[in-house]
Amino acid sequence: MKLGTLIFTLLAVVGCQKQPIAQKAQEPEPHPESASNWTTKTELFMEYPPLIGSQTSRFAIHFTRLDNFKAVAKGRVEVILAREGSPPEKFSTDAPSRPGIFAVDVKPSGAADYKVSVRLLSDGLNDIHEVGVIAAHATKIDAVHEHGAELPDLVSFLKEQQWTLDFATAIVEDQSLRSSLRVPAEVSPRSGGEAEVTSPFDGRLVSARLPIIGERVSRGQVLTSLLPPTSSPSDVASLELMKNENSLALQLARKDRERAERLVNTGAAPAKRLEEARTVEATAEARVKAAESRLAQFEASSTAETNPQGSRLFALRAPIGGIILKTDAAPGANVKSGAVLFQIIDVDRVYVAGVVPEADLPFVRNLSGAELEIPGVDQPRSLSRLISVGRVVDPKSRTFSVIYEVDNVDGRIAINQTLHIRLLTKASAATPVVPESALIDDGGRPIVFVQLAGETFQRKAVRLGLREGGNVQVLEGVFPGERVVTKGAHLVRLSAMSSQVPAHGHAH
Repeated sequence: MKLGTLIFTLLAVVGCQKQPIAQKAQEPEPHPESASNWTTKTELFMEYPPLIGSQTSRFAIHFTRLDNFKAVAKGRVEVILAREGSPPEKFSTDAPSRPGIFAVDVKPSGAADYKVSVRLLSDGLNDIHEVGVIAAHATKIDAVHEHGAELPDLVSFLKEQQWTLDFATAIVEDQSLRSSLRVPAEVSPRSGGEAEVTSPFDGRLVSARLPIIGERVSRGQVLTSLLPPTSSPSDVASLELMKNENSLALQLARKDRERAERLVNTGAAPAKRLEEARTVEATAEARVKAAESRLAQFEASSTAETNPQGSRLFALRAPIGGIILKTDAAPGANVKSGAVLFQIIDVDRVYVAGVVPEADLPFVRNLSGAELEIPGVDQPRSLSRLISVGRVVDPKSRTFSVIYEVDNVDGRIAINQTLHIRLLTKASAATPVVPESALIDDGGRPIVFVQLAGETFQRKAVRLGLREGGNVQVLEGVFPGERVVTKGAHLVRLSAMSSQVPAHGHAH
């Protein structure tokens, strides 16, 4: 009897102890809160438990630089709570717990509505975010409230993912875009951008080094030197004979001049006799020098020596600046008059000719500009210098050309390369515009991801219109002031497709 009484008493005690625990487990827990805000410099994303008067709540404050969309690696963050009739309450930390994440313990003095602001002080960065009004509740039960139904197509993409990947966002703005026509185009040399350097006469190239194919040359640069052929006779024996004959004639002329000087000095001959002798001597000296020059020129031509003594070289210069496209010149080679030695082409300024179907001839009557799409370049290059609009349709292809001049100093395009050009006409009315990089092809339909909060994005299908300058008109789907993902949109889409994306409200 005693044993039964004891067991009954123990069961009663255990039952009394479990009852409060069951009641405690049924108490609703308040949902974690978050806030997002943007300035021109930084983005604030803040996660925190509901504020309870006179209790400490840890704020996980994420700061992102908007110039590169990377985490703020260091600095001081201050949370300021302000209410009427009381001095501001400030809570701060002097360094992030992890790059970009600042943990701040906030303890409001009592239950009230507080106007909350967050200040960031970092190297070269001083920014303040006005978060708005946040209520501090008297008890945890008071902090419980409904958050409403979630919007459809939400995607979570954490700050830690955004900071480590190529990610960026931009605000949707109203812009006026122009109607466009995208056509294939071909790059060609500009007028006056091609030149040939030919040999003006028969001769021999005597340069030690000649420009090679692909080498850049400047206007007026000496490309090679040309040694003209010797005159008749054309053998060394005859040239040496001519030199010796002229040397003997010079010796006789000198002796005759000396004899004339003695006769004139003694009065036996008139002064005219001396002048005639001097003229004959000067003529003989000139013939000797000419013979020596012919002999030296013949020897240089046969051995391809450069700049031989007494010979005259003819410099061949580049008529334009550009690169050597073709050359048939070789050091020491004999060339004929009119032979093409070098072909030069200017690649710094070129023509781009768009091939337009004849049916689009009315479109180009209102032409206001054009853009060139270059492979490997995100933004199309604006074209402004229109050279000509063809008025003759090719009878075979049924197309005509629209030609623009392009500055190609950076060497992004090559002669004869096939590209695409977008011809532009009058502007449309202002409508929402997003960068083309924000668009994602989702099963054949374009979509964008709109950033609703720091780590929350919404997938939106869009209907597109005109394109210009790397931007595209959005007729339906987004509105001005919304922030869309412009870099890394495909990564956000992958997160939406993954079943292992971390849930919102992760721990820090």
